Amino acid sequence: MPFRPARDPIPQGTLDMLILQTLAQREEMHGFEIASYIQEHTEDVLQVEEGSLYPALQRLLLDGAITGEWGRTEGNRRARYYRLTARGRKQLAREVEQYQRVARAIGRLLQPA
Repeated sequence: MPFRPARDPIPQGTLDMLILQTLAQREEMHGFEIASYIQEHTEDVLQVEEGSLYPALQRLLLDGAITGEWGRTEGNRRARYYRLTARGRKQLAREVEQYQRVARAIGRLLQPA
């Protein structure tokens, strides 16, 4: 039986950043591809549930961080394909910088005295 790492909840406030980073890696993706990419590239530690993913995508659409266009998957299913916008790239840069600043601060606190 292969080893499977424990799944952890996605840290609060980071889902948008993870979605934007995922879209920055590819030209366009539909929702299931985004969720699969995040799960695969975090070695199954993070799993994005539909109940979180689609509201986040809608929020990012309304904010202008991404665009969405309906199309067909390879299996001929109807799906909305998302793309990162220039505004989304700027938002991603801000969110990554903020995340890294907080992670460094937490790391300093966790260092043994």
